[in-house]
Formats: sequence, C-alpha cells, structure tokens
Amino acid sequence: MAIILGIESSCDETSAAICINGEIRSNVIANQLVHQHYGGVVPELASRAHQQNIIPTIQEAISNAKISKNEVDAVAFTRGPGLLGSLLVGTSFAKAFALAKNIPLIEVNHMQAHILAHFIDDPKPAFPFLCLTVSGGHTQIVLVKGYFDMEIVGETLDDAAGEAFDKTAKILGLPYPGGPLIDKYAQEGNPLAFTFPEPQIPGLNYSFSGLKTSILYFLKEQTKQNPHFVEQHLADICASVQHRIITILLGKLKRAAQEYAIKDIAIAGGVSANSGLRKALQELADSQDWKVYIPKFEYCTDNAAMIAMAGYHKFLKQDFVGQDIAPLARMSF
Repeated sequence: MAIILGIESSCDETSAAICINGEIRSNVIANQLVHQHYGGVVPELASRAHQQNIIPTIQEAISNAKISKNEVDAVAFTRGPGLLGSLLVGTSFAKAFALAKNIPLIEVNHMQAHILAHFIDDPKPAFPFLCLTVSGGHTQIVLVKGYFDMEIVGETLDDAAGEAFDKTAKILGLPYPGGPLIDKYAQEGNPLAFTFPEPQIPGLNYSFSGLKTSILYFLKEQTKQNPHFVEQHLADICASVQHRIITILLGKLKRAAQEYAIKDIAIAGGVSANSGLRKALQELADSQDWKVYIPKFEYCTDNAAMIAMAGYHKFLKQDFVGQDIAPLARMSF
C-alpha cells in the first residue's frame, strides 16, 4: 500500500490531498478571497495566506481520508512553476513533514500534474495523447507519451489564454477572478456579434497579446461614441471574446492532432473549466472522430489531487528528492 500526501501552493490556492494506491481519498482547497480587493493575485499576500491555511488544510485532508498522519508513506509537493513565495510555503512544509516522519519527498512539476489529473477518474486516456493545457499563466499543446514522458509541441509566445480572459474582464470592469464571469455572460450573448482578429502565428504556437490589444482599442473606441456601450452589450462582448479565444485554441489543437495523427485529445488547467471551451471541443471531437478527456471541474483548477496522483506514479518509480531541494518559479518539463 502507498499513501501519498499531496501539497499544492503554486499560486493563490492552498490545497492538500491524500492518494491511496492510485485512488484520491480526499482533496481540500482553501481559497484566498483577499485578492479580490486588488483585481489580481498579490504575491506577498498569497504567501502569507498559505502560511495561515496550510496546516488546517492538511489536517482536514488527512481527516477526510480517514487515516492518521503516521500512515503517510511519502509527501509530494509542487516544486514549480509558480509564485516563489507561495511555493516556498508548500515546499518548506513538505520538507519538514518528510523529515519529521522519515519518509520520502517527491517533487512535482505543476504543469505535468495538470495533465496527470486525467488519471484520477475513469475513463483515462491511452498513451500517446495530446493535451491542451490552458491556465492563467500557461497555454501549451503537449504530446504525452508516458506518465513523465511529455513534449511541448506548441505554446504561447507571450500571454496565456487565461490571462486574455482575465485582462478582458478587468477592462470590462468585472471583479476578480473575471474569467469565469466572462464564461457566465457569454452564455447569454451572441458569439458573432463582434469580430476580433486571429493572430497569424506559424506552426503550433500561440499568441494572445495582440488580441488583448485589439479588444482594448475596440472598447475604447466604442465607449467614446457611447459611454454605456459595455453595459448595453456586455453579454455579446463576452461571447465574442470567448468565441475568438476558443477558435484560436482549437484551431492549433486540430492542426496538432492531424500532424501527429492522434485521436485521443485531453484538456487541462484552469481554463479547461470554461463551458464554452468544453462544448466547442466536444463538437470538434465529433467532427474529427476524437476521443476527448476532460477532468471534473474540481481537478481543472489548481488542486492537490493532481499533485498526489503525480506523486503516486513517481513513488512507484522510487523517484525521490533530498532535503536540499528548492522551489523554482520557472520550471520546464
């Protein structure tokens, strides 16, 4: 039997989970509401909140799994990428826990863990498969050949898709986090009401900075003519912006699937919780005869269940690290 404690603290969610023999038994997430007052994550405040939340969150995860802390066989933690101050809290606690209990320590790449969230529940994808990993900080198309054999075949050259959602929401005056609100209003609007340009980036890479600029200039011009333009057309604006972001994402994904002759397609990361993206992906899958894999909502955003699952597969390989390990704000596969 292998009991893994997973700890996630890469940004503004403190999370702990217990994985027993490849099955997630608990997954606890403590959100940080303090950032709503600032319109985005404040790194120093995030780090302080992690320090307050980490012990009760881990205690709750262990209690919900109906085990004792003495039964834990290894600790898996997010080493990176992420906010350094936030990562330090999770890394420090994991090291201390492992040292106190004399159990192995397992480092986990946050982005790999998002992909391995697909192995929490059935149905599970078969190797090789393509995974579109979309979050506030990353946009990648990953060729997944094994649990830890992954190759980034396409990625954003500048801003992430999640950032495009959040920055648009901020321009529209929506509260943080704005991405889910754009999704909500988009369901009531016409996705073809307004047209935004599609970046002409060769290959499988993405770019969203130009799109953000075009949205900003469009709204400035419209509100100059009509100060009430945003409130009068909010649903249509959100639907049109979301439609363009989704077509950009899925256009490259379709090209990658054709290029690598793969029909098992997955999505991961916080933006994979977007209902418009899920619906459009399923429609594309039906036309392309793909098998599509989408995690439950609770495993799309940052969570420790995916860290514990990645840790479990590393535990099977006896892939451990020492007490000299340090977090990394930037971390490649």
